[in-house]
Amino acid sequence: MEISKVGIIGAGQMGSGISHVCALGGYKVAIYDIAPERVEAAMATINGNLARQVKKGVITQDQREAALALIEPADSLSDFSDTDIVIEAATESEEIKRQIFADLCPHLRPDTIVGTNTSSISVTRLAASTDRPEKFMGVHFMNPVPLMELVELIRGIATEDDTFQTFKTFVKSLGKSVTVSEDFPAFIVNRILLPMINEAIYVLYEGVGTVKGIDKAMHLGANHRMGPLQLADFIGLDTCLSIMQVLYEGLGDSKYRPCPLLVKYVEAGWLGRKTNRGFYDYRGDEPVPTR
Repeated sequence: MEISKVGIIGAGQMGSGISHVCALGGYKVAIYDIAPERVEAAMATINGNLARQVKKGVITQDQREAALALIEPADSLSDFSDTDIVIEAATESEEIKRQIFADLCPHLRPDTIVGTNTSSISVTRLAASTDRPEKFMGVHFMNPVPLMELVELIRGIATEDDTFQTFKTFVKSLGKSVTVSEDFPAFIVNRILLPMINEAIYVLYEGVGTVKGIDKAMHLGANHRMGPLQLADFIGLDTCLSIMQVLYEGLGDSKYRPCPLLVKYVEAGWLGRKTNRGFYDYRGDEPVPTR
């Protein structure tokens, strides 16, 4: 299948990042969000990130302008009627995603293939909410999308070989590397990463170390690019909690129990960078630990 136009649902961090790399890859992009102001914000983010890449010499000014010209806001899901691929990048909620697919599919051509950027939810279950489970699979980009090289591909039980091969070729055309995961809760990356973050939160909760102490220990002691609590803020504490809940409920093992402190922060609305408060307070010139 020849891919010309890509539809992106969700204009947050992931949706804007996926739109960015698709446009740079030479594909037409339609980006939709239930809140139109988020699409406007996403367009501004993409513009700024492309300008940053020009400044660093990663791309040329001509490439930036060409990419921006390929991205257009979509007013509704009916604007996806001429897309070849649609990638859903909405919030990590199975209920929300299933409703999106139910609303989306009537507007698509029969041959359009659909991907979900879910980082933890069963691809097989999400596929069952569509009219095309054979043309559906998990396509999990890493955050921040323009910088991270990896994409996890996850087949549902019904995913056809042609769908898998088309997505694999498409992802590689974006300059990304592929790893293939079975359809188990949280797949590969988050099955390993999120329990580590959750354990770091337990270390804080139990008073073993401070926010700064924990992050410094893993940054310098394990040579991680950033500490686990700083990373949790970057991912979003609500997303971290959602993934841990999927692991805990899906695998039934107490080692995946979300830390009560993580639950408390989410209940407080302290979700990390996107709300300016999480394990760090980002409202000043420098991030300050909140605990």
